[in-house]
Amino acid sequence: MKYVVLLRGVNVGGNHRVPKADFKAVLEGLGCSDVVIYLNSGNAVFTSEHKLKCEDVQAALEKRFGFSIPTLLLPGEKIKAIAAKIPADWTNDAPKPDKSGQKSDVLYLFDEINTSDVLKKIGHKPEIETMIYLDGAVLANITRANQLKGSLQKLVGSKLYSQMTVRNVNTARKLAELVQ
Repeated sequence: MKYVVLLRGVNVGGNHRVPKADFKAVLEGLGCSDVVIYLNSGNAVFTSEHKLKCEDVQAALEKRFGFSIPTLLLPGEKIKAIAAKIPADWTNDAPKPDKSGQKSDVLYLFDEINTSDVLKKIGHKPEIETMIYLDGAVLANITRANQLKGSLQKLVGSKLYSQMTVRNVNTARKLAELVQ
């Protein structure tokens, strides 16, 4: 079975370093094969012949690296289903001086907040942003002009924010492609 593991808060600003080779070695040590580490931001796609538990993956990572690593383990089919729901016209354009373009993300949710009322908890502002709740994720889109006014800006550093891990839509689509 194909799986995707998403780590939260690693390799950001030089903190909580999880080198790709070591990340791969931990997964292989758990019996995983065909391990692909995508980018250096805590994304891995792999195959496992036995059913894995998220707690086991997290414990192995924490043992190897010596610090707490919030970990999401998702079946490949779920990653593909989430990516399939991202509207085709959503992009993640680089910021431009004229603030044109858009920012589109997937907020992968930890179980504690994976409920249909999560948009209310996030503070969704439908007048300037689009958010779609799916089981396991929230799809979010906002224009670059409104980005600083959006609900995600206010979430950073909050308890709620610590219960999700965010990937831009380009990464979400690539992870789904790697699961194929």
